[in-house]
Amino acid sequence: MTEADARHMAHALALGRRGLGRTWPRPSVGCVIVRDGRVIARGRTDADGHAEAHALHAAGEAARGATAYVSLEPCAHHGRTPPCAEALVAAGVARVVTALEDPDPRVSGRGHAILRAAGITVETGVMADVARRDHAGFLMRTTLGRPFVTLKLAMSLDGRIATATGESRWITGPGARRAVHGLRLRHDAVMVGGGTARMDDPALTVRGFGAVPQPVRVVVTRLLDVPLMGQLARTATEVPVWLCHGPDARPETRQAWEGLGARLIACRLTAGRVDPVSMLQALGGAGLNSVFCEGGGQLAASLLANDLVDELQVFSAGLTLGAEGHPGIGALGVDRLSAAPRFELQDVVVEAGDVRHIWARRSVQEQDLDG
Repeated sequence: MTEADARHMAHALALGRRGLGRTWPRPSVGCVIVRDGRVIARGRTDADGHAEAHALHAAGEAARGATAYVSLEPCAHHGRTPPCAEALVAAGVARVVTALEDPDPRVSGRGHAILRAAGITVETGVMADVARRDHAGFLMRTTLGRPFVTLKLAMSLDGRIATATGESRWITGPGARRAVHGLRLRHDAVMVGGGTARMDDPALTVRGFGAVPQPVRVVVTRLLDVPLMGQLARTATEVPVWLCHGPDARPETRQAWEGLGARLIACRLTAGRVDPVSMLQALGGAGLNSVFCEGGGQLAASLLANDLVDELQVFSAGLTLGAEGHPGIGALGVDRLSAAPRFELQDVVVEAGDVRHIWARRSVQEQDLDG
């Protein structure tokens, strides 16, 4: 890998990051086309097409003999658009540099093979570690069948999310809340438990970033007992609402939510609650690459206990609420330290007076998600 290769791949990865949360079920890919050391075109995945197609269209005839930097192996299958590998061949590029092989069985080395068969020089693995982080959601859904899960906790210093009376607005300040909206924007879906939906009546939309595509709003509620006059119900035709429920939800309640425009996802039950493994597999099957979970405590505990949290975003405010406050995480049943879910610290950021800790699940770091 040359310094120029690293620089142009970093450019392609940065382009891909701009589309996170907006391209599912496809990965958010970036493409940069370089000729004689100069960037002549670039593109990223969006609702209208793939990164390579956008970049090649912008480059036109100048793409002939150029190098294309792509943050993931070009696709090799026909979908809504022709294979990007074939488009690169037709454009006459001389060299393609990629970060990762695509583990999707429809691609999985075939894109690279198409390019090599056409006499194009192919190099892969450039900035692969960065690409694995950027594409973590797509890689996880493709290899494990479930989306990447980020759990957000906004808590007092002593780990409480509300007072004894249930008051919770606002524990953290405006800086932290804006950061949370930025995190919502980068995920395919925002998820809460039924208790949070009933207590807070949240909108779960991205605000403060202008007119942007909104994430899917997911509520985990065994009996679908979320208010039919709440914000989620009133706006279900404007921003998608998906309800993960148990098999014992009443037919009339299902019909009411479907009439409001919500999508219902039936899941198994475990110990009387919606089974988190079943739920995430269903969400992955529906195409979601990443889910941003905002609680509450029971849902957080369920995900943690089943080793389903891939990243923790913990916002700590400078106040204490005491033992009578509501804990940020429900019972985990941990009786030995060795059995406790463990995470590795990635970063610490001060958000206008609050502190944000970013943690990664150890087992995710150790997995080779791209196969």
